[in-house]
Amino acid sequence: MPIIQAGAINNTALIVPDLYVEIVPPQNLTLNGVPTNVIGIVGTTTWGPIGTPVIMGSMLDYYTNFGPIAPRKYDMGTQLATAVLQGAQDFRGVRVTDGTDTFASANVPGTALTVTALYTGSVGNQITVTIQPGSRQASWMLTASLPGLQPEVFDNIAGSTTTFWLSLASAVNTGAGVQRSASRLITVQPNGNTSTPVNCSLTLGTATMGSDGAVGVTPTQLVGQDDAFRTGMYALRGQGCGLALLADADDPQTWSAQARFSLAEGMYMILTGPAGDSISDAIAIKQSVGLDCYSAKIMFGDWLWWSDQANGLIRLVSPQGFAAGRLANLSPEQSSLNKQLYGIRKTAVW
Repeated sequence: MPIIQAGAINNTALIVPDLYVEIVPPQNLTLNGVPTNVIGIVGTTTWGPIGTPVIMGSMLDYYTNFGPIAPRKYDMGTQLATAVLQGAQDFRGVRVTDGTDTFASANVPGTALTVTALYTGSVGNQITVTIQPGSRQASWMLTASLPGLQPEVFDNIAGSTTTFWLSLASAVNTGAGVQRSASRLITVQPNGNTSTPVNCSLTLGTATMGSDGAVGVTPTQLVGQDDAFRTGMYALRGQGCGLALLADADDPQTWSAQARFSLAEGMYMILTGPAGDSISDAIAIKQSVGLDCYSAKIMFGDWLWWSDQANGLIRLVSPQGFAAGRLANLSPEQSSLNKQLYGIRKTAVW
């Protein structure tokens, strides 16, 4: 019974019957790394899909998907901006509304055609649409524009009366071949329109004004529902977030739900108390809600004054974005304690 190292003998050349024992050395297994720098942020916005996690890597990505920063509580863009200042570059954003949000829309002059913003929100009121002759003879072109973004052009749409309006709606809503995908700004409803196309220009919001649905949002809505159609925080399930926060959700009654979610998803949840809270009150509240979880980090009520360059304001914002951004920019074994934070004008008690 020869005992040999694996690979030291040619097994196919053996002709003598016997028991051969090969020693197989242990294999060096490589463990796949898990990213710890992905930040999930849940909050209100001025535009964009609701309850759907969106991948972003910069403020430009945020503007493209959710519109500009809004100077109000629960704003997702505010937290993302303060995290970016700390070096964070990988985000998953989920928009929340109070249910009163509306689509901006307008009617093409002299027709029954309705042009509607793709998403609800006040940003839709800035979208302009023009219809003019196309590049080819006997064709038309629709251009949809939003300040700060590349205009969308749907060119060489042929036809007349009903045929033209149906072709126009199809091009805008579903795309015009491989070179022109569906619009990311508007949708078009022909409404049985039979008029002849003419040059025209319109701004959405003249028929119905778009609104954000942010005034009545509460921390409970930021938590959301964990059912077949996940909303709020629960829309971050399976997104690979190493960190997460609910923008300005300073209601302690939501802390336990956030902690349970962070444990289930293997993420580090950044919580916050209300601005100006006292140490004794914070300790009492933490004990009253029974929070004792290693996957949740409570930021005490010393909110921070931050220079909002987009709106030209000095605003008092929760420290969640600063903490999450700093943690995302550190290697996993490092603590966020005693680390420099960037972009702070002063603290609330300064």
